[in-house]
Amino acid sequence: MNTPLPPKQDFPVALARRYLEPGPIVLVSSAWQGKTNVMTMGWHTIMEFMPSLVGCMISSANHSFEMIRQSGECVFNVPTVDLTDTVVKIGNTSGADIDKFKTFDLATRQAERVKAPLIDACCASFECRLYDDALVETYNFFIFEVVKAHVAPTPEHPETLHYKGDGVFMTAGGILNKKALFRPGML
Repeated sequence: MNTPLPPKQDFPVALARRYLEPGPIVLVSSAWQGKTNVMTMGWHTIMEFMPSLVGCMISSANHSFEMIRQSGECVFNVPTVDLTDTVVKIGNTSGADIDKFKTFDLATRQAERVKAPLIDACCASFECRLYDDALVETYNFFIFEVVKAHVAPTPEHPETLHYKGDGVFMTAGGILNKKALFRPGML
């Protein structure tokens, strides 16, 4: 039985993201002309399964924007709750002013298919190449293809961060396995 909720109230449309954020916070690493950077991002979405496409908005005011636009590649690194303070600090600073990898003591390793580094402390790293830039000029919206994936074998369901706005994060909760309800091919 569905339990009725209290009546809905008007809500500021500018805060809709508190309910619609699509996935976990990621640390996007980039490299261009011998320099590297990392930024905190919450605005991304899966767009296609094969090829594996991810869309995201990167503000043109962000130091990473031009590095990623010029190189056409980056790495989406997925942090867990253990890195919450570092995630916030990375988001509150600019790579134009500091070396974030050094400042926040982020160990990295070389990616296999792109020049941007993988972040060792993250549970997953997805090497990405620019797939479509048709919306970059108008909306700062990039579409990347994941060309190589690196995922820690445990834990199977890591505790990730999800930004709710206004400095508040939600963590991934318990797992509900409903595979039996899905038709084959719809998973």
